[in-house]
Amino acid sequence: LIIDATCAPADITHPTDLKLVGKAREKTEVIIDCLHERAQPKSGKPRTYRQRARREYLKAAKTRRLGSRQRNKTIKKQLNYINRNLKTISNLADQAGLRALPRTLYRDLLVVDTVHRQQRQLYFEGKRRIADRIVSISQPHIRPIVRSKVQAKTEFGAKVSLSLEEGLCYLERFDFDSYNESQDLIAQVESYKQRHGVYPESVHADNTYRNSRNRRYCREHGIRLSGGALRQPTLIHDKQTHQDLIDRVPIEGKIGEGKRRYSLGRVMTKLASTSMTSVAVIIIAMNLAKLLRQASSSLRFFLVDGFFLMTKWVTNARFREDLRGSPQTV
Repeated sequence: LIIDATCAPADITHPTDLKLVGKAREKTEVIIDCLHERAQPKSGKPRTYRQRARREYLKAAKTRRLGSRQRNKTIKKQLNYINRNLKTISNLADQAGLRALPRTLYRDLLVVDTVHRQQRQLYFEGKRRIADRIVSISQPHIRPIVRSKVQAKTEFGAKVSLSLEEGLCYLERFDFDSYNESQDLIAQVESYKQRHGVYPESVHADNTYRNSRNRRYCREHGIRLSGGALRQPTLIHDKQTHQDLIDRVPIEGKIGEGKRRYSLGRVMTKLASTSMTSVAVIIIAMNLAKLLRQASSSLRFFLVDGFFLMTKWVTNARFREDLRGSPQTV
């Protein structure tokens, strides 16, 4: 059993605090326009300073090297605009009611209110980390996943746990919240037992999975967990450890195949449910391609062996007829 975890990035722009507050401000302006048409269609629109806010945002967003002081100053101004717009929305909602909003704008209002609260905590309270931080207004379920990879230290999408058995990939866990993949080892081994009726002989995983809890579980069930001792370095001059590292390579190739050939590297769906369905369909497609390659290979060998057997039978029949002196030919 080979196990690993990866991230399925979503199709969103790289999030920054300035982009989020700028997008949130634009959403509040759309909501104000919609509520004004329902509540006070004949009176003038409430003052939102949208043109001035747009100019200030673009001035900072288009700066090649934006300093922290200018960025914080622009974020503070955008937050003040959002705060003013939210108060205007509250006053209009008292007249027209929030039921006058379409479903999508009502959802955007809830997301914008959360983004406004989180960004104020970051700016005014000096916080560095916020639980359930929103990085996309259109897809509020997406969370930052810290992977510490060379290309991107942080990815934005769903984290998935995968297992590989004889070239076939299984989707073990799908979650938008970041989690420690070492927690899934026991569940993945139990899933293997449900499929095959026995525990695997060995489990091949990286150093993240080799904690004391997982090692104790594997030792109790007679499973060999790849790698050396708990506090030994990774590079150990041992044949078995070296072979375990080699045996773990196929799941890295399977993840790369999914991201390069099957769109696992960028999930284009927008909803949480459709994103999970998209990832599951990608896993099914990879397994079907693997089975098709195996079937075509077996069929090819069957045809080749059948051709040689037929040729041998024909040759032997002709040889027997030649010995008998018969004029018949095959």
